[in-house]
Amino acid sequence: MYFFTGFPGFIALMLLSELIGKWAPEKIYTLVLPHMKDKAIAEKERICSFTHFPHEKWEVIEGDITKPNLSLSREQLHMLASSVTHVFHLAAIYDLAVPENIARTVNVEGTKRVNEWVSSLPHLQRYIYFSTAYVSGTRQGMIFEHELDKGQAFKNHYEETKFLAEVAVQEIARNVPTTIIRPGIVVGHSKTGETIKFDGLYFMFNMFERLKFLPIIPYLGKGEAQGNFVPVDYIIDATLYLAHADEASGETYHLTDPNPYHMRDIYRMMMTEYLGKEPKGTLPLRLAKWAMSFSFVRQWLRVEKEALEYFECASIYDATNARNTLIKAGIVCPDFRDVIPVMARYYRKHRNDETKQLVIR
Repeated sequence: MYFFTGFPGFIALMLLSELIGKWAPEKIYTLVLPHMKDKAIAEKERICSFTHFPHEKWEVIEGDITKPNLSLSREQLHMLASSVTHVFHLAAIYDLAVPENIARTVNVEGTKRVNEWVSSLPHLQRYIYFSTAYVSGTRQGMIFEHELDKGQAFKNHYEETKFLAEVAVQEIARNVPTTIIRPGIVVGHSKTGETIKFDGLYFMFNMFERLKFLPIIPYLGKGEAQGNFVPVDYIIDATLYLAHADEASGETYHLTDPNPYHMRDIYRMMMTEYLGKEPKGTLPLRLAKWAMSFSFVRQWLRVEKEALEYFECASIYDATNARNTLIKAGIVCPDFRDVIPVMARYYRKHRNDETKQLVIR
């Protein structure tokens, strides 16, 4: 019996679709906020229709991870305790520009509430927690999967609160069978390009679209940092395998690009693919950040200022544990050079869909 938070978010949607297709779950429970219930039911119906999964085997439950007992009734808690074997905790605020109070409430306090509930489940076989590789914060150099607290600072409230949440998960992992997933920056499907939001690396496409009238577009900074961008289908395949592999219990995995390109190369490949031309010259990153400090610039370009930090994030993410485990199932991360054209095609087709654009403040 499978229990998910974070539905109907993109990764949860993809996980559930693949779970149904490959693992034939006996029962699925998805916890959703009351105002998201209609959307969640619509997504459930859509997935059940194309997978032919019986509707009665999937229950959408109203709740709130920031409230005691997840806002579940005594009857619901008893029902779940008697059946749940796998818990996937994905609910979080992923926005790089999220205010601190909101990030702490959802990412930290919400995860602690889920931890408390998970620790009470008598039949639990695995707790799968979605963290991020960027719990490393401002650390530089090689970062290993077994590392967490090295006294690091953080580039934004998202990173800091995900770090604090993972600290809390690590504490209960001594007594609860836990697998921690640390993805890099997730992009769309490597074959279809499908994504739910044009954030993260898609901000570059937004910027290219706005600036395409210019005869010359410069590089942003030196771009010496490695870019860790991974397609969502790799994340899904890897996560579902690790959620069921005995050897993954008690482990932490970097689902990052094992052969990352430098940001300068990624920037050039994206511009060449989307605009058919290469960057010329270099705009110092400090000047780009200064320009992005003005809201009207951010809003016109459709780029969050915080995204620029990753052009100089000199971190290298070792993924030996993930690679050695996943290779047994033939699961490998695609070469990002091959993913960029697929991303560009999908973005070009859907760039005017306002539901896929973040509200930039």
